Amino acid sequence: MSEAPHKRKKPSLTEKRRSARSFALQAIYQWQIAGQPLTEIDAQFRVDNDMRDTDVQMFSELLHGVARCKSELDAAFAPYLDRAVEDLDPIELAVLRIGAYELMQRPEVPYRVAINESVELAKVFGATESHRYVNGVLDKLAQRVRYAEIRARKG
Repeated sequence: MSEAPHKRKKPSLTEKRRSARSFALQAIYQWQIAGQPLTEIDAQFRVDNDMRDTDVQMFSELLHGVARCKSELDAAFAPYLDRAVEDLDPIELAVLRIGAYELMQRPEVPYRVAINESVELAKVFGATESHRYVNGVLDKLAQRVRYAEIRARKG
């Protein structure tokens, strides 16, 4: 008797987006460290990784958007740091850039989702307490750039 082939459960949109953020973090880290062209990194990730369960469009938007808006993003969260942007751990920097990008450029993403997803990335990829740092910085940024949304939520 042979068993029926195992059917893969179709991932939810949330799971696909979480995967996109995870791959984007790794790609942005690579871009920050190695300085390779974004198109090369984008193509390399699509070839080297199984992205069937990933929102590939979001992955690409985060990678290219963070790079395009790097100065604006860094300037937005810099006032909430306890050190210079250049002194941040590269993983923390990449996570903060993704979180800031989503807070500032993707208004359709609820601010709490943007922060929580960044905190989760920091828990998985960052140093032991980096998720707390990321949470504090992005929460302060959200208070400024998503003021109306936060106020409406507290209503």
